[in-house]
Amino acid sequence: MHISAPAILIAAQPHGETAVIARLLTEDHGVVAGYVAGGRGRQLRPVVIPGNLVEVELRAKSDSQLPFARLELVESRGPFLTEPLPAAAIGWATALTAAALPERNPYPNLYSALAGMLDAVCKAPSARGWVTALVRYEALLLRELGYGGAIPPTEAELEALLDFFAAQGPSIRRYLLADRQGDVMAARERLRERLGRMIR
Repeated sequence: MHISAPAILIAAQPHGETAVIARLLTEDHGVVAGYVAGGRGRQLRPVVIPGNLVEVELRAKSDSQLPFARLELVESRGPFLTEPLPAAAIGWATALTAAALPERNPYPNLYSALAGMLDAVCKAPSARGWVTALVRYEALLLRELGYGGAIPPTEAELEALLDFFAAQGPSIRRYLLADRQGDVMAARERLRERLGRMIR
């Protein structure tokens, strides 16, 4: 197996003393996982951050073997992780994607939507500029995985969007995170609380 593609890093789990198992969302191959040697070292630590856009090269001798991954940073989300709201949004979107999507099934619409949402989080002057993209991404994820649901309008008011966000929670918990909801839903709750402060 050999894959070379742009990817969004959606999860990184320590492995052994210095390595990382990275999970990445690609446009053509869906979620793929790879062993990143030295992923916790000084050189690669800034690369292996969920939300980062990378160029990934995966190589394995067989489909049953965990591939070795070589990552090259394209765009870092690291600078935005010091801000509570952007950090919460990036953490939630990547954790949800990693938990909900099966491996090796392409979802090009989700790849484009997640990339656009992360760009909005990092480039908009405030959360008002990216809440719509976040709520629409959740709704698209539910629809792409066959659970239906409405997509909120692009021009909805902030309070209506936050109501939509709250109403979408039970479907995400029930359908996407049935067996994995603990820490992942806790990330969503932190984000919901921080967004709620915007309208108080």
